[in-house]
Order: sequence, then structure tokens, then C-alpha cells
Amino acid sequence: YPQYISPSSPTQRVGIEPVSEFVTVRHIAPMLSLANAFSPEELRAFDQRIKKLVPEQKIEYVVELKIDGLAIALVYENGIFIRGATRGDGVTGEEITSNLRTIKTIPLKLFGKDVPPRIEVYGEVYMKKSDFKKLNNERMKKEESLFANPRNAAAGSVRQLDPRITAQRHHMEVLNYLKEIGFKVNPHIKLCQDIEEAINYSQQWIEKKEELDYEIDGMVIKVNSLRMRGELGSTTRSPRWAIAYKFPAQQVTTKVQDIIVQVGRTGALTPVAILDPVRISGSVVQRATLHNEDEIRRKDVRIRDIVLVQKAGEVIPEVVKVIKEKRTGKEMEFVMPSQCPVCGAKVFRPEGEVASRCNSLSCSAQIKERIRHFASRDAMDIEGLGPAIIDQLVENGLIKNVSDLYFLERDDLISLERMAEKSTDNLLEAIEK
Repeated sequence: YPQYISPSSPTQRVGIEPVSEFVTVRHIAPMLSLANAFSPEELRAFDQRIKKLVPEQKIEYVVELKIDGLAIALVYENGIFIRGATRGDGVTGEEITSNLRTIKTIPLKLFGKDVPPRIEVYGEVYMKKSDFKKLNNERMKKEESLFANPRNAAAGSVRQLDPRITAQRHHMEVLNYLKEIGFKVNPHIKLCQDIEEAINYSQQWIEKKEELDYEIDGMVIKVNSLRMRGELGSTTRSPRWAIAYKFPAQQVTTKVQDIIVQVGRTGALTPVAILDPVRISGSVVQRATLHNEDEIRRKDVRIRDIVLVQKAGEVIPEVVKVIKEKRTGKEMEFVMPSQCPVCGAKVFRPEGEVASRCNSLSCSAQIKERIRHFASRDAMDIEGLGPAIIDQLVENGLIKNVSDLYFLERDDLISLERMAEKSTDNLLEAIEK
């Protein structure tokens, strides 16, 4: 009796057949990113820009937690959840509807008298710190690789696609409306009467964020008036009526045990500091980029130094500075190699460039990185062709360039470590696509 299936039934959340691949879909409206502010002064400058565009008007701000996570767009028709997609490039994203149906806090059906025929809601998928620990403990028991850090999300902004919603006068009213029709809205939201109140509330969370059971990396400050938002408009990249206030990057001290050199796909040599393991922003860091030889000299980084490390933009670990007062005299200066550490070819530094480069196009490190780039999601998106498989293919002489991928035989792949018949067939099919 399929006619009796309720879209909000728990049976619609479990037992969903896995999809073979994600389909790319176009968003109803572009999912713009937010401009960033890194200090109270930059927030005040944001406020001044708005006052110039909408002079002689009182400006209220809504301040929300900026929970670090995976941005998604949810589409509902006649109150029924019909599609969910990732942000992607802002214009198109991957449809992940089946995955999102399994998340209990995403309503499959909206309730209330004023549910519009069509509505798109922005939010972010997140995992609690406590659930993240449980997940990694289970993976450890199964001897599976551990995840580095949880993906988090917050109740997001709303694209109002119906006159009954756009008629709402303020963002706070929209958030209350979302709660009424079934959405979970983050409770740590404050309506502020001016930018100074918004700054004060935001800075309180620099310390209070550790009390939360999820990761945040800042606050989002939005103009409350929807009419005023319409007047302010957007640039091609971000709305003029909102800004992300990024918290100062967490900095910790650790020891440089060694400095190694990595070779990229263009032959550029990048020095990398090998560190005593240290936890930064929710993940364990053991390596940090030193960028290039000039940067090492400028910061005077040496092996066995005690250094200050942070995540640049909360993503890439980097050495900020050396704690020179902690030097013992046993530190060793790093010397950039004159030969490629992978293939032994001569290293040269083009005039006017900061990067030293390997002189050999047949360098296995360059080949691996070129193929990884080719197979990556932003390029050909070859599912199943990960770093471990690429390493084996290059080291066994099965591929020397990108075109060799299309001449691989089934026997070539099935002979590799951890490649069974099914994974081999799936990879060959992915390459052919």
C-alpha cells in the first residue's frame, strides 16, 4: 500500500539504497560565501559601509554562531523535502538527498498553516564532539582509519521563494518561523541594536566556545531588516549585508623534530616541518608548511627549535615563529638540497621566484602529484583512484603520465595490494567515465 506512506515516517530515513555516484544539480539561487572580518576594527568598517549605503536608518544586527561545517541547501515542495545538495561552487553542487534523509534533525515534512509551495533553506551538516569521539572509538575497534576532525554546521540563512515569507520584515522573524514549521535553529542567537553590541556578544564566544559540544570558528553578523538587505544587495561573491567574524587562530607551541622536502606536481620543492604531535582546532597536527627557503631564513627556523604553530585560515598548519629564548644550542640549521630528494635530479631556482624546483619531468614525485591532481574531485573526479593506488601504479612502472591511466588492464590493477575484483572493476569503470 504505497499510497499510505507518510513522507515524515521514520521508514523514509532508513534502508535507503546507496547511490552509485552523486549527481550535480544547479541551485535555485547562488549559495554565496561570506566576506571575513578578523578584528573589531574590521567589523566597525563593515558597519560604516552599510551606513553609507543606507544612510539615516537604524541598523539592527542578528549575531549567530559560525559553526564550521558542510554547507547544504534543502528544497521543499508543498512542505515535503524533495532535494538536498552541497554548496559546491555556489552555482552547482552534489545532490546528497539520500544521505540527508538519515539525519533526524532535518524535517522530511514541514508543519503549520503558512508553509509555502516551494522553499529553499540553507544550513550546514555537523557532528557533535561527543559523537565524533564515539565514531572514532568504533573505527579504532574495527582497525579502520580514524577521522581527523568533526564536520560541523549551524542553522543557516533562508532563501525565501514565496511572498508569504518575503513579507516577513526581519531575519529574527524568519528564524522563529523556521522553528514553527519544524526546523532546529541554533539557540545562541542575539538581536543587537548596534555594531558595538554585536562585537561584545561575538567576543564573549572566543572563550565560551570550549563549552560547546561542537566546533565553531567565529560568528556571523547579519543585518536584521530584510527590506534593508534588498537595498544593500550582493557582490558576485558575497552579500553586502552579512559578514563572518573569524576568531583568532589557535596557536600552540611544539618542537621541530626534522625538516623534510616535498616535491609538487610542477617540481616545486616545499620544506615541511615534522613536529611533535599537538592538537590544534580539533585535530592532531604533526606537520606544518615552511613555504620556501626564503621563509625559513626570515623566520630562522631550525631543527629542534621550539616553535609557535597555528592553522592558517583554520585549515593549513604553519609555523608562525620560533621561541628563540628556548634554544639550547643543539639546534641545526636547515640547508635546501641541491638535488631532488626523490629522483636525484639537479635542483634550480628560476630568477625572480621563491621556489626551488626539480629539473626532471620524469621525477616520480611529480608524476604522482600530477595524476592525483588529474584524478581529484575538482578535475576528472575519478572515484577510487586515491593516493595509495597512484603510488603503487607509479612505483610498479604501470603508469608514467596521465594518458597511461586509459591503457590500464584489469590484470594490472588486480595484482596491486588491497585491490580485489570488485574494486578493480569499479576503478576501471570510473576511469572510463
